[in-house]
Amino acid sequence: MSRGDHHRIHAHDRAQRNRLRVAQEAARLMSEHGIRDFHHAKLKAAERLGILDAQALPRNLEIEQALREHQRLFLADSQPQLLRQRREAAVEAMRFLVPFEPRLVGAVLDGTADAHSAVCLHVYSDDPEAVVLYLRERGVPIETQVRRLRYGRDEQPEYPVLLFAADGLPFDLTVLPRDALRRAPLDRADDRPMRRASLPQAEALLEEESASDFEQRLSAALR
Repeated sequence: MSRGDHHRIHAHDRAQRNRLRVAQEAARLMSEHGIRDFHHAKLKAAERLGILDAQALPRNLEIEQALREHQRLFLADSQPQLLRQRREAAVEAMRFLVPFEPRLVGAVLDGTADAHSAVCLHVYSDDPEAVVLYLRERGVPIETQVRRLRYGRDEQPEYPVLLFAADGLPFDLTVLPRDALRRAPLDRADDRPMRRASLPQAEALLEEESASDFEQRLSAALR
């Protein structure tokens, strides 16, 4: 092996190690500080580690995998309960919002929700004010923002976002037009169409989780 080949292999290995370090630090920051933006988390992690090589920045999916591993190793006693609490709240909210065909999205759906996570829903109406009125008529105080969702490099429309709290949990509702039901925006982690769960799918997810919990408790009791 020539000296040049050896140098390239060494540089590649170093970059791979740094990618893993940045992903793990980004996952820690997301878990402990509630950072929810992958790009911000990895830039902050790289800065903290003093890693300036752009090739050492992990992909969003690598950070998500590191986050799952971090939760498995350090939050096994608390994260599953926090996730279940938010999934139960999501199902209740979706039943409340059924006129707007709600879809569960984000960390509560994909299983990475923790103490910092809001229950994120997409709701569908060609008149966003109808959703605002629906909530206010039922005594739900809301804050409004806007959010840009991505469907492609040159297609990033803005949508209204309604924020409120219920039973001590934050809720985040993005209001999309009804024809958006046919086409999901791209996921921030892997640039694929975002996973979305309807009310029946969210209810089934909760039932599966309950069955799994029961089996685990029974298995522990029989040991």
